[in-house]
Amino acid sequence: AVGSCRRRRLAPLNEDNGRFLLLAALIAAYLSAGATVFSALESPSEAAAQLRWNRTLHNFSRIFNISLPELRAFLRSYEAAMAAGIRVDALRPRWDFPGAFYFVGTVVSTIGFGMTTPATVAGKVFLIVYGLFGCAGTILFFNLFLERIISLLAFIMKACYERQLRRSGLLPPNFRKGPAVSGVGSLVGWKPSVYHVMLILGIFAIALSCCASAMYTAVEGWNYVDSLYYCFVTFSTIGFGDLVSNQNAVYQHQGLYRFGNFMFILMGVCCIYSLFNVISIVIKQILNWVLKKFECRCCPKCHKSSTRLSRRNAITPGARLRRHNVARDADGQYDSDTEGRRLSGEMISMRELTASSKVSLAILQKQLSETANGYPRNVCINTRQNGFSAGVGALAIMNNRLAETSDSR
Repeated sequence: AVGSCRRRRLAPLNEDNGRFLLLAALIAAYLSAGATVFSALESPSEAAAQLRWNRTLHNFSRIFNISLPELRAFLRSYEAAMAAGIRVDALRPRWDFPGAFYFVGTVVSTIGFGMTTPATVAGKVFLIVYGLFGCAGTILFFNLFLERIISLLAFIMKACYERQLRRSGLLPPNFRKGPAVSGVGSLVGWKPSVYHVMLILGIFAIALSCCASAMYTAVEGWNYVDSLYYCFVTFSTIGFGDLVSNQNAVYQHQGLYRFGNFMFILMGVCCIYSLFNVISIVIKQILNWVLKKFECRCCPKCHKSSTRLSRRNAITPGARLRRHNVARDADGQYDSDTEGRRLSGEMISMRELTASSKVSLAILQKQLSETANGYPRNVCINTRQNGFSAGVGALAIMNNRLAETSDSR
């Protein structure tokens, strides 16, 4: 049974592949559910609008004695003019320098409103080359912003944590003045909670969206719900283009409004990008939890054998690391009798406990050393992982800097 477990672990469908397939299945189900809901909500309205438009078209053709083919040809020309940016009311120029700057900003940020598109062949070719490097550089900027905003939040949260420890008497008053760090096990390997970071980023994103919506409601004349909708569509880089800000020819305090619009979009995109990455880590943890629930459930014999092996009179370094956190291992304030009973359910010898403690301490020291030098804690355990095992880009940043993601693999 143990051999069958090992063969299954060496099979192509390992934990990473299982997580990928499970996420793909959940995304497919999520897309299907979303399509069902939106179809039920929007389809009746679309059918009713089409019916009203056909009735209006026939009435217009009958009243003004215009044939339907001629009227449809005129409407096609009007649609082409709208796609080119021509409106009945006076609008701002699309391709002056401010308009072109607004366009390239929506390109490199992948917002892509679509209200302005290049019409010439040279412009389309240049857009391909320009967007290739521009989008890559902007994604790098978003990742660097994510790294710094998490570092800032970690600094603030750690300061609050130290203050809380001082109030409770668990931290000496001269903690920052001397080498008291080595004697305080409660801060060894401390990292901010991913859930706290997600909560702070969520609050900041909501506050930013509310402030931006108030500005758009006052300046653009939209209602508040439409303004919130525009903020989410823009900040999340979805960019439908049904609502686009800063498109009128003249605004009151136009320069100030353009600057505020640019800053709100920039900060909103960066904040929502960071929030999406934190939420993706939480989703990954949920997938890991689901995979662990299904682990070895298909083979009852294997499950029974693993249960029998866990009650042997032995302690392994891996079991010790899984059962105890870093702070409690560093303190070492356990009684050998009670710890032996807790790990194996039986009495153990002092020699086994001492040997296991030495091995665990060596592994722990190596983990802390590599963590301090910027390496993920799981690198020292699994040496067979390649250079991409800790994740790439935003995922690697989150795994290295947040607490709940350090042992997810």
